[in-house]
Amino acid sequence: MPTQRTLSRRQLMSAVLALTATGLAGNAQAQAPAQTQTQTQTPTQAQAWPTKPIRIVVGFPAGSSTDSIARVLADHLRAKLGQTVIVENKPGANGVLGVTEVARAPADGYTILATNSSSITVNPQIYRKISYKMADFAPVSMVVSAPFVLTVNATGERTAAVNTVADLVTLARALPGQLTYSSGGPGNLAHLGFEMINNRAGIKTIHVPYKGGVAAQIGLLGKEVDAQLDTPIAVPHVKAGRIKALAVTTAKRWPDLPTVPTMIEAGYPGFDVSFWLGVLVPVQTPPAVIQVLSNAIRSVREDANAMKILQLQGTVELNDPVAFSAQIRAESASWGEVIRRENIQVD
Repeated sequence: MPTQRTLSRRQLMSAVLALTATGLAGNAQAQAPAQTQTQTQTPTQAQAWPTKPIRIVVGFPAGSSTDSIARVLADHLRAKLGQTVIVENKPGANGVLGVTEVARAPADGYTILATNSSSITVNPQIYRKISYKMADFAPVSMVVSAPFVLTVNATGERTAAVNTVADLVTLARALPGQLTYSSGGPGNLAHLGFEMINNRAGIKTIHVPYKGGVAAQIGLLGKEVDAQLDTPIAVPHVKAGRIKALAVTTAKRWPDLPTVPTMIEAGYPGFDVSFWLGVLVPVQTPPAVIQVLSNAIRSVREDANAMKILQLQGTVELNDPVAFSAQIRAESASWGEVIRRENIQVD
């Protein structure tokens, strides 16, 4: 029988980062991201922009899915716009630190937010103390959308024999309140999604929040937790046999994991949860500047190398500001129902 090798946390972090590099309207109308701007401008504003370096702020750590798309976009925008574009990571509190910084930044197009859906559609609804709201931002473009993948450690003491969602539910019922799952922080969509599983399956598992999705994945790989709702960055570890994928959370199977069933197929009708990664700017940013930026981002379709990397993170969407704003309002209303039902609040 082969000897199991135990990796240190630093070795696990290095492995994850290497694989990543290669591998939410009811009352919300008042809070919805603005689709129209009150500022006026002349065409020369858009023609002149940009004239200085652009910052893309990411509220998550290096190696995260959001960080990966930000760096792809930075390279593309640098070539498309002819200006320096830098990525700044401001991780913490499920993206709150980075999002807050952009909300307070000058609305001139030179500070851009690359973020995930939970920081915009969920955080303002669950954090009791938060200094931004959806209305502080103007959507520019969604970049990718993707499912979560329900995973367990393949060699975990309690999960080695778990191969299906039914197996996991059976184990959780046998060990009520003992199984643990990781997420990138309190209130993110992976947390809410797992609580939906708990609710639908009638089980009780323990949430162990980490500082970001990469750290949450390392916790699973290091057997600190039993399970996780991960993003597609889990795929290389699934294929390598380090973790098992039990189901994906969208209505359709994920192309990179064609043999892995959906939660619907696993016996949970109507279970359809996904997340997006996208770009927003401070709400008073001139509309003409937003349009130039949106067009430049959506032209990434012409960049084969960039598209290849983005497709590792999810389905490339690249919608326009109006469509993106409508989707954010709809998702905010939907997640608001989940938050109220599950009574989830974070200090």
